[in-house]
Amino acid sequence: MGLVDGKVIIVTGAGGGIGRAHATLLAREGAKVVVNDVGGTRDGSGADASAAEKVVEEIRKAGGTAVSHHDSVATAEGAGRLIEAAVSAYGRVDVLVNNAGILRDKSFLKMDEAMWDAVVAVHLKGSFLCSQVFARQIVTQGGGGRIVNTTSVSGMLGNFGQSNYSAAKAGIYGLTRTTSIELQKHRITVNAIAPIAKTRMTEDLPMFQGVDTLTAQHIAPAALFLGSDLCGDRTGHVLAVAGARMYAFKVIETAGRFKETDNGVWTAQEIADSWDAIVKV
Repeated sequence: MGLVDGKVIIVTGAGGGIGRAHATLLAREGAKVVVNDVGGTRDGSGADASAAEKVVEEIRKAGGTAVSHHDSVATAEGAGRLIEAAVSAYGRVDVLVNNAGILRDKSFLKMDEAMWDAVVAVHLKGSFLCSQVFARQIVTQGGGGRIVNTTSVSGMLGNFGQSNYSAAKAGIYGLTRTTSIELQKHRITVNAIAPIAKTRMTEDLPMFQGVDTLTAQHIAPAALFLGSDLCGDRTGHVLAVAGARMYAFKVIETAGRFKETDNGVWTAQEIADSWDAIVKV
């Protein structure tokens, strides 16, 4: 018996990299996997059904169960058809792993609207659309379920040349937190992974040159944990993985400082004078 034996799990962007690692590990652990991937280039252009098909073939050759799906998650129609495909193939859904993404990096002053819209559409809008249709299906069928989103260290901390990607990933953090609150009554846990791995998406970035210890295989066990019963009722967390290191991202607030006079209304000068005390963790 695998950790997700018999569970129907959708993995978006599963034609390569981290998504492929998720899909193959989940299949080895007994899941019936829906491998979703448009099969486009890193910037989201083009389409190639063979990307998803190859992963399905790999899973089946290893004795697992999988079907492919090729719609874009960035449209309501595509997200709807994705959930429909899972239900049509296996009769239900249990886990959704929102992993699909593209990159169109450019420094902030040189970024155009199309670059912004394309990245936000796949990462943030796609996560919203797929999660909403998935959650509605879970409510209809009953029994609870799990959503595993993909945020990023860039979304948590920022990164040069990635204002579109960072904004989308930070949005996914907010989406994760809010849906974890709202969907708890339906027994749906919602958590996120913040992965650092060398893949087709990232291999030419300076930080990954000469690095072979940050692989997609390091990331997949986090998705398995968050998608399995081992996760329990944990929800609203961001689990970060960088090679052998696993840690969590949390938004914290400082103790701050209270003003006792003038009805607690601060002046700008007082904020400047008290800055160190205000921001001290």
